[in-house]
Amino acid sequence: MVKLESVIERFDEKGDKTGWRYILIPQSTAQKIKPNFKKSFRVKGYLDNVPIKGMATVPIGEGDFILALKQSLRKQLSKNEGDPIIALLEEDKDFKIEAPDDLLICLQEEQYLWENFEKLAPSHQGYFIKYITDSKTFETRFKRISMVVNAMDKQWDYGKMIRESRGNKF
Repeated sequence: MVKLESVIERFDEKGDKTGWRYILIPQSTAQKIKPNFKKSFRVKGYLDNVPIKGMATVPIGEGDFILALKQSLRKQLSKNEGDPIIALLEEDKDFKIEAPDDLLICLQEEQYLWENFEKLAPSHQGYFIKYITDSKTFETRFKRISMVVNAMDKQWDYGKMIRESRGNKF
């Protein structure tokens, strides 16, 4: 594991990241965790003494990454913006997103649909899966699964699917 002593920071104005609390993982540290990699990857380890797993790093340029800290995790740590934190991190090679059975059945009807889904980064697969699992009714879940199947047919990412669905009652 790689040790990183950091301070919790906050984005003021940063588009969709505005208000995020995070720790910076400088390039030198990121290279020790996952050498020669510039895309998002998952980490596990400890933040102070709190175990973490499957947390996504977000590339921010120049080889640096951030690790976003949700409010629930900050509460567990009893920390917020400006507080020091010690991270012990390593790549989480065991992380895998499990697709719900009903989505798997629909995507595996046609091999290319499943292949298009599998080509997505795990974090992007997670967007689609969460969209489905957040459904509160069977009807909504069915409509969302249909939307995901359509998106895989057209090789859309999650954002494109949502933009195309605006105006529809999904």
